[in-house]
Amino acid sequence: MTRTFATLLALLAAAVPAGAQGFDFQALAGEANGTAAGYIIQLFGLLTVLSLAPGILIMVTSFTRFVIAFSILRAGIGLPTTPANLILVSLALFMTFYVMAPTFDRAWEDGIRPLMNNEISEAEAVERIAEPFRAFMANNVRDEDYALFADLAAERGGETTQAGEADLRVLIPAFMISEIRRGFEIGFLVVLPFLVIDLIVATITMSMGMMMLPPTVVSLPFKILFFVLIDGWNLLVGSLVRSFA
Repeated sequence: MTRTFATLLALLAAAVPAGAQGFDFQALAGEANGTAAGYIIQLFGLLTVLSLAPGILIMVTSFTRFVIAFSILRAGIGLPTTPANLILVSLALFMTFYVMAPTFDRAWEDGIRPLMNNEISEAEAVERIAEPFRAFMANNVRDEDYALFADLAAERGGETTQAGEADLRVLIPAFMISEIRRGFEIGFLVVLPFLVIDLIVATITMSMGMMMLPPTVVSLPFKILFFVLIDGWNLLVGSLVRSFA
């Protein structure tokens, strides 16, 4: 995670002008055939990448599975606002950094560091940075989902390849729907015990004639107690992390 932040800081540092002497396009964008238009294009590309960083994080990392599972857990317990969205997103974010640490490290060593040392070109650096993420997505995408988008690409004149060598335009949407599916699968397993508690409490309250008392009001403390006694956060987080190849 440290290298991830260092990477972002390095990109930002490249875009900071030297002191109060005005904008130095040479330091800002590097070599671009010595033209102002090239500098402007590189700066525009850098700003575009930074603005799309949250979306890229969701598309090519494990964040989607984590946040879906946590949201379904919260709904299953019956606490629509507890934990708060900020807490769930932050937990999912740091778990994403934990799972993706080998991928980030490889992208840093193979692509970003050589680029910062002027050892490779920008085009080669982009390919080297994308390769670890391609390998991660290929290891975790469902065969059925990849086959769907590969067939759609073939219908439009694209080439059909293995997931590890696929075009990112094919691999990324296949990986995303795979993550959404797995997130719902895990969420179903998490919610099932709470559904059983709701049914038991509803049966008991109905048999006692308390038809005006919402069963969810009575079952809520029992669901919280059950989740705490089984150390639910430990089990859920551990299972989510181990679910990645």
